[in-house]
Amino acid sequence: MSLQRTPPSQSPKPDGKQTHLPQYSSDPSLDRITDTSGGFPMLSDNITQRNNKRPREENSPPDKFSMFKDEIKDLIRSLISKQSEELSSSITSKLHDITESNAKIDAALSLLTAQNEEYRSKIALLELQSQKDREYISILENKVEELHRTSRKTCVEIKNVPKKSQETREDLIQMVLSLSKSINHSITDHDITDIFRLKPRGDEEKKPTIILELKSTILRTDLLKKVKDFNIKNKTRLQAKQLGFTSNEDTPIFITEQLTPKGARLFFLARDLKKAQKVKYCWTSMGKVLVRKDDTSKIIHIQHESQVQQLMREQ
Repeated sequence: MSLQRTPPSQSPKPDGKQTHLPQYSSDPSLDRITDTSGGFPMLSDNITQRNNKRPREENSPPDKFSMFKDEIKDLIRSLISKQSEELSSSITSKLHDITESNAKIDAALSLLTAQNEEYRSKIALLELQSQKDREYISILENKVEELHRTSRKTCVEIKNVPKKSQETREDLIQMVLSLSKSINHSITDHDITDIFRLKPRGDEEKKPTIILELKSTILRTDLLKKVKDFNIKNKTRLQAKQLGFTSNEDTPIFITEQLTPKGARLFFLARDLKKAQKVKYCWTSMGKVLVRKDDTSKIIHIQHESQVQQLMREQ
């Protein structure tokens, strides 16, 4: 569908004449433009003009915004001052509390330091007393050990002896007399102060040790010497048949001096030194455990386990 536009109608010109407005080459003054023919009003009659210049501050009256700003500033200053006073008061109070707390802590630390020094002094005295007590205990132990050795100085142990059924004390005495004859040692039943077997420990098939107590140390020393000579001269060494046994005749018999429990423990450890080749000789004499590194070195009396440990560490 085609559209046709109707040209706008031309407004009639007054009096049939065309009106010409004055033209200017520079910026015109619009308020001076007038219709030369007097048919149009002046443009300045329809334009509202405003003064854009700002009045001077010293000459302008105070407005509401300036008053509002001043009020806000005064309010902020008041709040800051109040808060500063409150904070200052609170900080002062807290600092006072902290100062008092620190003073109490200093006093407590001073007291603890004094107590600590006192306890240190007491501990030092106790350690010194403990050291003296240990030394005194060691002296007492040595004395007790010496008393035990003295009480055993006339005793010997006869080990690995077969036990007879219904064995009596007389049977044990006859064994000792037979032994005396076999090693050419003169012992009578009057020389025997006491003889008994120790109680067996655990297995009943084991042969409990026989303890023989003689009247004198001389008899005991002579008996041990004769046994040693016999073992040197005879390859078979001492056996049960030398004690009068007709059965189990080849059972080896061992005769040694009786040691205290401590001495037996030290002798056991000293034999480990010989096995480790730290010493060449290890033996007992009068209940004492003795070792010797070589033929020219001095004899060492083992009195404490620490000696054995020290010798074991030596190169």
